Amino acid sequence: MSTVSLKKILVPQDFSEYSLHALKYAVTFAELFRSELIVLHIVEPIVYPADFSFGQVSIPAMEEEIRRHSEEQLTDLVAKEIPSGIKATPIIRIGKPFIEIVEVAKSESTDLIVISSHGRTGMDHVLFGSTADKVVRKAPCPVLTIRPHEHEFVVP
Repeated sequence: MSTVSLKKILVPQDFSEYSLHALKYAVTFAELFRSELIVLHIVEPIVYPADFSFGQVSIPAMEEEIRRHSEEQLTDLVAKEIPSGIKATPIIRIGKPFIEIVEVAKSESTDLIVISSHGRTGMDHVLFGSTADKVVRKAPCPVLTIRPHEHEFVVP
């Protein structure tokens, strides 16, 4: 008989209703399997076009302020939403979300990624793609994609 071993679960957070819903699933799995949770938030770099001679310019001071604010939000989220019996590690990264999620999954040797899908369709999906779709294609481990209000199996 096979057993399931989930030592580390990665759950990306953008502080939306969707990602908070995915966190509930990740917490439930962490409780069941006595797993460590890695709670990841990605700050996307802010790039503004300056003019034609310099190309794009980033604004480090604003980026650092957003990173600091995100760190506070993530720390509060972990304290409020994750029971004290679960080891939870908050991580902040700067970059493209799907790339950072995959990189953290590799560097932390995670066994499962629990990610929300915003359920974009039509032109939004064509133009922006889906971070969840890209993570599923590139992840080094299984990915559980949560679509709120579809078929729930974790009930509060």
